[in-house]
Amino acid sequence: MKERFYSTLASLRTITNAKNTAYIEDERYKKLIEEVSTAKITARKTSRDYWLLRRYDVLTIDQKSKLIFPVKDTTSTIIYYACDRELFDILHEAHIQIGHGGRDRMMKEVGSHYKNITRKDIETYLELCEPCQQKQKNIKKGIVVKPNISSEFNSRCQVDLIDFQSQPDGDNKFIMVYQDHLTKFVVLKPLKTKRAEEVAHTLLDIFTLLGAPAILQSDNGREFSNRIIENLKTYWPTLKIIHGKPRHSQSQGSVERANQDIENMLTTWMQDNNNSHWSEGLRFVQLMKNRAFHAGIKQSLYEALFGCKVKVGLQLPNDFTQNVETEEDLEKIIQDLTKKEENPEVTACEFSKVNTEASQVSNNDSDLPEINTQPPACTHQCSVCSQETTEAHTCRECGCAIHAICAVAEESSDEGFGSKVLCLLCSKKYKC
Repeated sequence: MKERFYSTLASLRTITNAKNTAYIEDERYKKLIEEVSTAKITARKTSRDYWLLRRYDVLTIDQKSKLIFPVKDTTSTIIYYACDRELFDILHEAHIQIGHGGRDRMMKEVGSHYKNITRKDIETYLELCEPCQQKQKNIKKGIVVKPNISSEFNSRCQVDLIDFQSQPDGDNKFIMVYQDHLTKFVVLKPLKTKRAEEVAHTLLDIFTLLGAPAILQSDNGREFSNRIIENLKTYWPTLKIIHGKPRHSQSQGSVERANQDIENMLTTWMQDNNNSHWSEGLRFVQLMKNRAFHAGIKQSLYEALFGCKVKVGLQLPNDFTQNVETEEDLEKIIQDLTKKEENPEVTACEFSKVNTEASQVSNNDSDLPEINTQPPACTHQCSVCSQETTEAHTCRECGCAIHAICAVAEESSDEGFGSKVLCLLCSKKYKC
C-alpha cells in the first residue's frame, strides 16, 4: 500500500504539472532546516530571512532536527511540517488511531499536529485503504430523524446491545453501548448475556465514574430499560432514574447504523492487530470513537465531555522519543523544547521594510522561496505568507484569501482596495 500511495501521489503531481507549496521533498526539507537555522542567528536579516522565520522554525533534540511552525509561547501546541518520506507513515498512524475514520476525521486528526498535509493527500490514502473502500460500499443512507434534545451532560443517556453471538469471545457474546445524548460520549463493555441484571451491574461501574443520568432509554424497548432501572435499585436504592419515551420508529435505523459503525471499527481492529479477541479491542475502539471528530457537534466526543483534546502518551515524533525511558530523559527534552534560541524581535520599521520589499521579492528569483508561481489551493490561510487570515480580501485571479499587505491593488481599480486586488504570486505571473 505504501508503494502504491507514493506512486499515485507522484502521478497526481505530474498531471497537475505544478509543485504545490505544501509538498516538501526530502532535499528541500533539509535545505529549509539549514536556511532557517542560519536565518535565526544572522544579525542583518534579508527579506527572505524574515519570510522564513514567519513561516518556519527548527526544533532540535538529541542532534535531530524537525521543521515546525513558529511557536508563540511555551504553552502552544507544536505543529510540524511533514516531508514526503514521512507522509504515508503519518497518515497511516492517524488513520489507525481513529479507527479507519473518513476524510473529515482524518483532516481534524492530522491537522492538529501537521501544517502541510493536504486534503488531496488524505483522499489519496483513503482510496487505497481496502477496509475503508469495502466499508464505503456497504454504507446506506437513512432517513433523518429529529433527535431528542438534551441540555446538559447526563440529562439523557441511552443503552443498547450489539449481538455478537455469531462470533463469541470466550463467554462474551454481546456488546453494551452506552451513550450520552448531549456529548455523544460512548462507553463500550463486553457482556456474557443480554439479561437486564448483567446490564445493570455493568452500568453501575459507569454511573459511579461519570454519574447517573436522569433519563435512561433504549431502542430495545421501554420494558427492557424499565427492568434495568429496577435492577439498579437493588444495588443503589436511593438512585432515581426514569425510562425515556419511545422514539420515532425510523430512529431504529439510525441506531443500527451507529452500531454497524462500531462493528466495522472492531472488525478492522482485529484485522490490523491479527487478534480475534474482540473483547480486548473493544476498549481501543471506544477510544477511537471518542477521539474522532463528530460533524454534528463540531468536535470530538472527548472534547465535548472533558473540554480538551485527548492526550495519548508523549506528543512528540517517534524519532525524538526512541531513547526516552525515564522522567529524567523527558525533563531533558522539555528543557530543550523551552530553551529559546537567539531570535531578535522584528521592529515596526523592519516589518514595514519587509512589506515594502515584498514586491521586489516577487521580481527577484534569488530571493523567492522555493514555491511555484501558481497559487496553492484555497484554505483559511493567506496564500502568500501562510498565516491565518479573516478572509477580508481575496485575490481576483485565484480566489484565495490574502492579507492586505500580501496583495497589490490594480491600477484601474476605482471601487476600493478590497474590491480588485491580486496576491503577490498572481501579480508576478502577470508581470512575467
